Parts: sequence; C-alpha cells; structure tokens
Amino acid sequence: MGSFGKLLFFGGLVALANVLGGWLLARPRATVREGHLLRYLIALGAGFMLAAIFIEMLPEVVRLWAPHDSQAELGHAVLGAMTLLLAGYLLIHLFEHTIAPHFHFGAETHTEAMLAPAAAYTAIGGLSIHTFFDGVSVAAAFLVNSKVGLLVFVAILLHKVPEGFTAASIMLASGRSPRQALAATAIIGAATLCGVLSVAALHARVSEAVLYALPFSAGVTLYVAASDLIPEVNHMERKNPMVSVVVFAGVALFYVLHLLIEG
Repeated sequence: MGSFGKLLFFGGLVALANVLGGWLLARPRATVREGHLLRYLIALGAGFMLAAIFIEMLPEVVRLWAPHDSQAELGHAVLGAMTLLLAGYLLIHLFEHTIAPHFHFGAETHTEAMLAPAAAYTAIGGLSIHTFFDGVSVAAAFLVNSKVGLLVFVAILLHKVPEGFTAASIMLASGRSPRQALAATAIIGAATLCGVLSVAALHARVSEAVLYALPFSAGVTLYVAASDLIPEVNHMERKNPMVSVVVFAGVALFYVLHLLIEG
C-alpha cells in the first residue's frame, strides 16, 4: 500500500468511527447501554492519547526539530516546535469556546441551549473543525513513520465513536430527526477525512510540511485528551469511580502496543 493509500485507508476508518457513534444513538431501538459503554471508551481514549503524546509524538517532534550541534540552535528549534504545539492547543480552545461553547463528549444535556436549530448547526460546525484536526494528526503522524502513525491512529480512533455520539446527541436535542443526526455525523466524519487529505496534499507539494504539522497536531491532540476527555472522565467518576481507573488502562494499552508495533 502506497503512502497516499495508507493515509486514505486509516483516515477513512476514523471517519467511519464518527458515523458509527452517531448510529449507536440515532438508530431504532437505541438503549442507554451504549452510553455506559462510551463512558469507558472516553476514559480509555484519554489515557491512550496522553501516553501517545508524551511517549511518541513529542519525542518525534524533538527529533525532527533538533538535529543541531550547538545549544543555541537546539534552544531555538525547541522553542519553535513548542510554539506550534501551543498554537494547536489554543486554536481548538478558541473554536470550542466560541463557535461551539456547549460542546462536550457524551449525551447533550444542555437542551435549553440547543432549542434553536441554528445553535445545533453552529455546534456541528465547531465540532467539524475539531475533527478536521483529528485527521491532520493522523496524517502527520503517518508521514513521520508507520509506528507513530499507528499509535496516533489508535489514539484518535478511541474517541471518534464518542465524538459521533456527541454530534448525534446535539442534533436530537435540538429537535432534529435521527436521519439528520446521522447526516451530522457524516459531516464531521468527512471533515476528518479532509484533514487527512489536506496534509497529504500539502506534503506532496512541500516535503517539509510534516515538520510543522506534527507539533501543531500534537497540541491539538493534547487539548482533546487533557481539556476535553479528562474533564469528562472527572465528571463521570462522580457516578462511577471505576471510570477513572480505565484511564490508566488506556496508558497500559498504549505501552503494550508500543512494544508490539515495530518501528
């Protein structure tokens, strides 16, 4: 499988996971059982993503940005990389707290804020920007090497089903039909795939694009894990303390796969 075909394949899988999450909620005979399972998936994904960022992505960022001999050059390189990481983190913070201020993982509970259809569509728009950068993270990681790509792919995949569930929940809470809820999950899935294709197209024109895309996407991924998923886990543990334990299971799963996947 060629480089572009690999990106398209794995990008397609994470996009389909969005649709699966929406289908679990919008399908006929949907039950609350799926919501309980998604709680554990959110916690598992949070632990796995945090481990992937600090054990795999950031070391690769330093390796790419710091092939310098002098301490001064090393310092400037690390500063540039960390600035891009911070920019990625802050960009998602900006979108989630301006364009989609009611977004959170899980079933939408702010029904009073979602009564206006425009509010739901705005939230889906903000979520689409969020998922676009999920695709950027997957593509940038694979362009570094296959091991980094596979681990980041798993990290992103673990939270894509809850992401699709969230999108469908927002639409249903605004009074939209199950078909419209599924359409919303297809939109955010397409945004994920667009993120993958954008990085692939940029890399084809500018071979050093991954040098900038990887630290930026690491910042995006860090925001998702630390500012989206972990607070959701902290909220859920009030009802089920075992959810927090699953975060550590996610870290353990990362280490197992890290040892099994050859570089």
